[in-house]
Amino acid sequence: MLLLLGTNIGVRAEGYDEYELHDRIGSGNPQSGEAKSREELCQGCHGEQGNSTSAEFPRLAGQYTGYIIKQFRDFRSGARQHHVMNAVAGSISDEDLTDIAAYFASRERIRAKQKKPNDIAERLYRTGDMKRSILACSSCHGGAAQGSYAGGESFPVLAGQHKLYLREQLLKWRSKERKNSPGGVMNVVAESLRDEEIEALAEYISSM
Repeated sequence: MLLLLGTNIGVRAEGYDEYELHDRIGSGNPQSGEAKSREELCQGCHGEQGNSTSAEFPRLAGQYTGYIIKQFRDFRSGARQHHVMNAVAGSISDEDLTDIAAYFASRERIRAKQKKPNDIAERLYRTGDMKRSILACSSCHGGAAQGSYAGGESFPVLAGQHKLYLREQLLKWRSKERKNSPGGVMNVVAESLRDEEIEALAEYISSM
């Protein structure tokens, strides 16, 4: 498995076995993806190792390849809107996209130095609130916000993501400005979240 991923790029396994690595990295070539991501200027926004410094651009390091590819194709089709990504998405082939996504998926994500405890956010993350149709975040994104892969669907890594980016996306889900989650689940969840809950979740998850 690791030989297929290329010898010049160390895969940051983070304790995953080879099957979990395959689900996370997919069939792309991270070594080729490194060069392609530089040529296509992906690293200019998302960072050389996929750990962007600007909250406008999400951190992609350690993200599922399948999730990156889906979001990119949604930008290409217009199902998701961003003033930069909609223009970029039309210029990269599917083959190059697969390799670029595999490169970012193979990188080690930034870890928060210390989790910020928050009773409101932790309760919503762990158990949700079924009276308000709020599913537990952990049911899709994992107990440590490490993401998950099930039924051919990738649910994104959230841990260590920019707080302001998480907050912005939750607000977009709530307003239905963004509507590209599987089955519209994020719109259902977010529409019941209060402002203070969105703020608390963004801070809590970014510190995981």
